[in-house]
Amino acid sequence: MPNRLAHEASPYLLQHADNPVDWWPWSEEAFTEARQRGVPVHLSVGYSSCHWCHVLARESFEDEAVAAFMNEHFVNIKVDREERPDVDAVYMEAVQAATGQGGWPMTVFLTPGAEPFYFGTYFPPTPRSGMPSFQQVLEGVRAAWTDRRDEVAEVARKIVRDLAGREIEYGAPEAPGEEEQARALLGLTREYDAQRGGFGGAPKFPPSMVLEFLLRHGARTGSEGALQMAQDTCERMARGGIYDQLGGGFARYSVDREWVVPHFEKMLYDNALLCRVYAHLWRATGSELARRVALETADFMVRELRTNEGGFASALDADSDDGTGKHVEGAYYVWTPPQLAEVLGAEDAELAAHYFGVTEDGTFEEGASVLQLPQHEGVFDAEKIDSIKVRLIGARGARPAPGRDDKVVAAWNGLAIAALAEAGAYFERPDLVDAALAAADLLVRVHLDDRAHLARTSKDGQVGANAGVLEDYADVAEGFLALASVTGEGVWLEFAGFLLDHVLVRFVDAESGSLYDTASDAEQLIRRPQDPTDNAVPSGWSAAAGALLGYAAQTGAEPHRAAAERALGVVKALGPRVPRFIGWGLAVAEALLDGPREVAIVGPSLGDPATTVLHRTALLATAPGAVVAVGTLGSDELPLLAGRILVGGEPTAYVCRHFTCDAPTTDPERLRIALGG
Repeated sequence: MPNRLAHEASPYLLQHADNPVDWWPWSEEAFTEARQRGVPVHLSVGYSSCHWCHVLARESFEDEAVAAFMNEHFVNIKVDREERPDVDAVYMEAVQAATGQGGWPMTVFLTPGAEPFYFGTYFPPTPRSGMPSFQQVLEGVRAAWTDRRDEVAEVARKIVRDLAGREIEYGAPEAPGEEEQARALLGLTREYDAQRGGFGGAPKFPPSMVLEFLLRHGARTGSEGALQMAQDTCERMARGGIYDQLGGGFARYSVDREWVVPHFEKMLYDNALLCRVYAHLWRATGSELARRVALETADFMVRELRTNEGGFASALDADSDDGTGKHVEGAYYVWTPPQLAEVLGAEDAELAAHYFGVTEDGTFEEGASVLQLPQHEGVFDAEKIDSIKVRLIGARGARPAPGRDDKVVAAWNGLAIAALAEAGAYFERPDLVDAALAAADLLVRVHLDDRAHLARTSKDGQVGANAGVLEDYADVAEGFLALASVTGEGVWLEFAGFLLDHVLVRFVDAESGSLYDTASDAEQLIRRPQDPTDNAVPSGWSAAAGALLGYAAQTGAEPHRAAAERALGVVKALGPRVPRFIGWGLAVAEALLDGPREVAIVGPSLGDPATTVLHRTALLATAPGAVVAVGTLGSDELPLLAGRILVGGEPTAYVCRHFTCDAPTTDPERLRIALGG
């Protein structure tokens, strides 16, 4: 019989709706139940494409005896971390503080007052590798709650006090300058893996936000080292198994330092951020590899993640049916030499194995290989390789596909809108701009209410119950600002302004200028989450700084620029010390140091060829964070167009920076030079 999760919209929660565990969604009613029964709360947090979440469910949550014990002695709450990043953040902070590590699935035991007292992640069904079994953990927590409740309550109170004392020491709200940015670059250089690209050891994550900083720093200062680190890392990732050599798009991370074997889940946010990075790399270098990867990644998002309503789904699972009914990680993506031969014939299979690095021993498990693109001597027949890829894609398409989490997350769709709008403009692919517009339209129609409050999620066109957090407001505003620059449509700037006004009123601390991840009127948890560090996505803090700065450049809004500058104070403090974990903040600081530059282009009509050339020249400029407004003479669509006239009756570009403006120009080459080209 289905449990209470059967009525939820989250695909992750629905995966657990038929468990024998009597799951509750996160709600006040669940904690009321715990108080009335006098039992602790077992909080389990995960997400739909999480491999070990599935393993824990199969081993323990689907076990009738384990479930019966859980139901008798606990109120069990299941949370989708992608729906409730605030709940996830608060308790993950407690897990990391107590154990020194974290991850998903996250297992936390709480008092009926939501205070945590025992923590963990995955627990196996039987004791192994020094880990207790999940059943042992349950029995131990039940015994402690029954026999030593006062001690447990004191531990819980102490943890909450310690968390409350972890408020960010904000320091002077002053943006970083040349010195701090240079020190951040030096720190990255020390951690850079010159042999393999990227930073640090295994597991190795795509450093998309750090790459954006490196590209911007290189453009602003002329640093060849910064550009080289970005270019080499992008090439190594694009040639590795972390990149899908057949279908495009990136997996979540590489389990090794060489980018060979990925954790196969594909997340919308990774692909949106990396699509934008590769597009910006092409803009800076003209790299054909960067162009191909940017377009293939954009096409992957539209083809495989786009929902019927025009938004973008959250993720594709790592696991899929291996053809025997067993769900195996990577089954959809990997190949053995016999499988190649079955599809291609012996001769072409040998060529494909050489080209894609498929070996007899395999690079993954059970003799299978993840397709790569190793460096080769000599030249391959391009038509032959294209034919091989088409046949392999067709054969792979007949395999059972990984599951898709159809939940539309506002923040991640904002990132996708920005990437698709820019890629569409750069590569003259209006279909990609149309896809960005459709996703933006969905966010406005479904996620925004009449007060411009933003909902975190939707599914099948139905809005979710959870309020947007800071990253939602900031990343959606970022996407809308990109659309305004690409399309010249002022409505997107207007919507960005609505969202950023909420940031100023509901998320910013009026005294210090620091930012919180949840709004002042949001549900109160044991602590108001506040994390300025960039992890898998830009933190809400640094994303808000970037969007506020871009909006101020488009409109001249001083409160927004001042808020951005205050917010960047945390980058001044953290950038030189931990640059890998505040990459987007460093990238925003580069935009502030460069101006950012404000470009206004006026012409007789938007379809006028000379106007289009000037507009494209501006969009392709590498000046960090530059904003672009394009419109017709006399248009009030965008504030930067006010008072702009045609010079000699021809389409004209105006470039301003640091409150001063260059002479207007009608020459695309002069415009390119003025923008650092």
